[in-house]
Amino acid sequence: MNTIEALQGTLPLATETAPARTTLRSVGAVICGLIATIILTTAVDLTLHASGVFPPHGERMSDPLFMLALAYRIPLNAAGCYVAARLAPARPMRHALALGSLGVALATLGAVMMWELGPAWYSLANIAIALPCAWAGARLRGARS
Repeated sequence: MNTIEALQGTLPLATETAPARTTLRSVGAVICGLIATIILTTAVDLTLHASGVFPPHGERMSDPLFMLALAYRIPLNAAGCYVAARLAPARPMRHALALGSLGVALATLGAVMMWELGPAWYSLANIAIALPCAWAGARLRGARS
C-alpha cells in the first residue's frame, strides 16, 4: 500500500467527525454568547443595586428604573449575540438568531414566572427586543442576513 492509498483510507474518518465538531462549535458559540449576556447584565444589575440607583433586592423598582434596565439590556443583549456570531464556525447570523430565539424563550419564561414583580410592559419588552438585538449583534459582527 502506498502513501496515497493510506491517506485515502483515513479520509472518510476525517469527514465523519467534521460535522460533529462543527455542531459542538456551533452550540458552544451560542452558549458563550448566552453566558456573556448573563454575566454582563448581572454585573450591571448588581452594580446599580450596590450603588443605590436600584433599590435593595426584594423591593419593587419604579417604572423609570425598569426603563433604565431595559435601556442597558438592549446593547448588552446585542453584545452577547455578537459573541455568538463571532465564535460561530459558519453562518454567524444564524447563530446570533439562535441565541435571540433562546432569548425569546427565556424572556417569556421570565415574564410568566415574575409577572407580578414588575410592570407588564417591561416583561413584554424583554421578549420583543430579543430578536432585534440578535440581528444587531450579528450585523456588528459583519454578518449578512
